[in-house]
Amino acid sequence: MEKDKIKKVAKKIIDSNCLAILTGAGISAESGVPTFRDAQTGLWAKYDPLKLATPSAFKENPELVWSWYQYRKKLIEKVKPNAGHYVIKEIENIKKNFLLITQNVDDLHRKAGNKKIVELHGNIFRYRCFNFCEYYYNIESEKPIKCKKCGEYIRPDVVWFGEQLPEEALKTSYSFIKECDLFFSIGTSSVVQPAASFPFIAKENGAFLVEININDTPVTGISDITIKGKSAEILSFISEEIKKFLT
Repeated sequence: MEKDKIKKVAKKIIDSNCLAILTGAGISAESGVPTFRDAQTGLWAKYDPLKLATPSAFKENPELVWSWYQYRKKLIEKVKPNAGHYVIKEIENIKKNFLLITQNVDDLHRKAGNKKIVELHGNIFRYRCFNFCEYYYNIESEKPIKCKKCGEYIRPDVVWFGEQLPEEALKTSYSFIKECDLFFSIGTSSVVQPAASFPFIAKENGAFLVEININDTPVTGISDITIKGKSAEILSFISEEIKKFLT
């Protein structure tokens, strides 16, 4: 582990006035969250997940898509936040101007205790009317149900292929990124837009950029500090250094 980098990042966290963190699938994978492809086992092995996660697929066969998301939800329910999630929660606790932006839909950041969160791609444990007229939570139903207001189907509150990201989520993210002086890119491949542009926007606006990832990404070349490895382990070391500075 690169101790000098760890110590420098910890000091940057303490000294920052406005801190943003972007997380991707990497941090969830360390908790055992199955990816789209990983979840295609047994009954679901014959289906292409890219063709299930679309508005047209839901309209064509709501029961099939609903069943698949119920299956995915049950897989994720068994998963717990890892040390990395809890360190990010600790960072929120010590920073007044903080925002966590996540591409993950697994709710693990909330389970870890984070509150200042923008969920770019939604939340698999949340449901909404297809027409956006009402939100629902923690629905336990084996079959899709219809909205009491408009009669349209209730669907998982996740962003499907072909859909735009929530306007308010994007607006909040862009506004904060342009103001932050420290930006973390953690466990994200940095290829899925528009989130892939966030580190670049932060850097262009003067932020110190830190990347934590197992592999090189398009962000690696512009990062002020890149630390390679598992985010849970690296963030735990950073947490230890922060505590030393604060005592």
